[in-house]
Amino acid sequence: MIYLDNAATSHPKAPGVAAAVARCIEEGTCSPGRGSHPLALAASRLLFETREACAGLLELPRAERLIFTRNATEALNLVIQGSVPAGGLVALSSLEHNAVMRPLRQLEATRGVRLLVVPFDGCGRPDPQSLRLALEQRPDLMVLTAASNVTGGLTPVEEVAERCGRKGIPLCLDACQSAGHRPLPAGCQYLCFSGHKGLLGPTGTGGVYLAEGASPRPLILGGTGSASDSEFQPDFLPDRYESGTPNLPGLAGLLAATRFLSATGIETIQARESTLCDELLRGLLLLPGVSSQGPGPGMERVPAVSITIADRDLGEIALALDRRGICTRVGLHCAPAAHQSIGTFDSGGTLRFSPGYFTTPPEIRNTLEVMEAILS
Repeated sequence: MIYLDNAATSHPKAPGVAAAVARCIEEGTCSPGRGSHPLALAASRLLFETREACAGLLELPRAERLIFTRNATEALNLVIQGSVPAGGLVALSSLEHNAVMRPLRQLEATRGVRLLVVPFDGCGRPDPQSLRLALEQRPDLMVLTAASNVTGGLTPVEEVAERCGRKGIPLCLDACQSAGHRPLPAGCQYLCFSGHKGLLGPTGTGGVYLAEGASPRPLILGGTGSASDSEFQPDFLPDRYESGTPNLPGLAGLLAATRFLSATGIETIQARESTLCDELLRGLLLLPGVSSQGPGPGMERVPAVSITIADRDLGEIALALDRRGICTRVGLHCAPAAHQSIGTFDSGGTLRFSPGYFTTPPEIRNTLEVMEAILS
């Protein structure tokens, strides 16, 4: 099998992840902060080490401000629902995933929140005038994906963060497609990430980093193992946002993945994935009827390549690839706004190939040979 759907979730996982998950379960999964016996102390230590390791890898200055969630969707909901006031104003790019669009549309319908959707193209470039006008209105929050999950296009996060900072606009960065693939920028009040994509960890893991002064309302309230004499939620971090028993086996796997990424180096990973994507895209564009949606060969991107094929049903192409053991993803990729933005919504989306660090050059060449056979 050739797996080219890493933008959805990575496969295979980093070496040591499966063993770490199994060891956590076999040796006893306890609740951190909820006891003084050896298993409880081991659980607390594991949670602490994972938080420190993730903060170190992502170059986040204060580990206690890194909040673990079940996934990036929960992290984004925490920020959006916990920081946007009723009747407030939110600016966002037109490339956003439904993890952003759906909670915002819900707030629009139920709490009178107004949305300013700034047009971005498939390469991640905003319409300059639309962005300027949106920021001039000083929204209560700006939400921006670091990279499109559809096209792999990188957005100008540093520029947007600097402009938001000058106007006092909080910026929430969806780093799902860039964490683990590229160094993350500074200057964001909120940084949301998933553990199961570029970080090469298990599903059911993710988080959000809260910059100094960022304090959204908690999404979930309950037991934390701390301040148990009070019936009110603790106000200190990370406990304020981490109610209930955490996914400790998943976090054990995330710790193993984080250590692998740190030892390998993000720059090494980025260089390998860029080479794979460039070879893949150049080969695809030589095939009859193929057009790319997003950055072209040699341009910076995260490892996701989307194509359309003139006069061919992309679903049939994807099925033909499936039958030959090549895993891709066809359709709207949970990002209908992005497809509307790049003009592929009405035709049903694109066919996306997303290599990962463990994809090999022979697998890319095999994929191109199979695509050539299918299209001929």
